[in-house]
Amino acid sequence: MKTYGLIGKELGHSFSQHYFEQKFNRENIEDSCYQNFELKNINLFTEFIKKNTLSGLNVTIPYKQSILPFLDSLSKEAFEIGAVNTIVVKEGKLIGHNTDHIGFRNALKPFLDRTMERALILGTGGASKAVKYALENIGIDCLLVSRTPDEQQISYTELNQYVLKHHLLVVNTTPLGTFPTVDECPFMPFEFLTDKHLIVDLIYNPAETLFLKKAKEQKATILNGQSMLIHQADEAWKLWNN
Repeated sequence: MKTYGLIGKELGHSFSQHYFEQKFNRENIEDSCYQNFELKNINLFTEFIKKNTLSGLNVTIPYKQSILPFLDSLSKEAFEIGAVNTIVVKEGKLIGHNTDHIGFRNALKPFLDRTMERALILGTGGASKAVKYALENIGIDCLLVSRTPDEQQISYTELNQYVLKHHLLVVNTTPLGTFPTVDECPFMPFEFLTDKHLIVDLIYNPAETLFLKKAKEQKATILNGQSMLIHQADEAWKLWNN
């Protein structure tokens, strides 16, 4: 039996296990199983690997960046992004990959408009790095928004009518608004959104976050993270079985 799984801190409402269990049933894959592995601290990873025989892993919040020192090598994309969401186990070696950027690109493609030359990315964690990589590779300039910005980023207090007018694509990569804290969302002056804006939230539970609801009220087009997750999971499966 091949064992795949997801590592993260709190996985009670994770997408991956349910998705892969359905996939295995649908495609009559009887030699594989998928499990959630909660690690309270990333430093427990080494011992976890020793105790478990695994064929592949997904990595989620908050370990997409802190997992890097525990891996034997990185794919070109994972190295350039600086974050890993998929680990291939090959001949006893752990190889880090990033399929988030492919998932995001494929999910976004049907919604993109030529006017969307610049994007705002809310958050600076591992998911934001994959989003930035995907967007820049299709020619969209990115500006990151952070609670503690460096000189190449801006703070949430700097979001105004001018900034939103010139950034028609906005992507929330923060976990704010994830179930069960559905009454939260990142700060943004929603009143300056228009029907020309595309607002993306990588959260999938709930399907329509408070962030998306507020954007929808301004007639913006909205997209949640469900399709991105499906695309990145399928890419992970390809890597594990290559």
